[in-house]
Amino acid sequence: MKRILLVCHANVSRSVIAEHILQRLLAARGLDRAVEVRSGGIAPYARDGSLVSLDAHFVLRDAGIDIPRETGATDLKVQRHLVSAADVILVMTEEQRRMLAANFPEAAGKTVLTLRELAGEAGDIEDPATRDEHFFRHTRDEIARCLEQGLDRLVADVQP
Repeated sequence: MKRILLVCHANVSRSVIAEHILQRLLAARGLDRAVEVRSGGIAPYARDGSLVSLDAHFVLRDAGIDIPRETGATDLKVQRHLVSAADVILVMTEEQRRMLAANFPEAAGKTVLTLRELAGEAGDIEDPATRDEHFFRHTRDEIARCLEQGLDRLVADVQP
């Protein structure tokens, strides 16, 4: 089984959105049993069990993805085994790639890409925290677009 880990600062918006969109894309290709998708946060303020942003819930629901209201965040500082187990780590920003390299020796030697790199682009996926609902929708759409564009690359070695 291939393991993909999606990373952002607190695991309450971007990485959660990406996790659920990627799971849906994989299911549509019949690869949901061949690829495990998880997400987590790496910032000092990331906490296991922190509630996912209501805006993340709303924009996922608008895209036809319902997640339980009690869905909680994963703190990768505590759940380091998820970094160790990952085959590919997708981050939202260059800063997160640096944080991962500096604070998670478990990530050494792993494929670490930004979502935009996966899609063949440069740049970061901005944090929608404290922004309005339109920015959250824009962020969801950018995440989905990058995952759709990079999906073939991500699953090239996966057999259903």
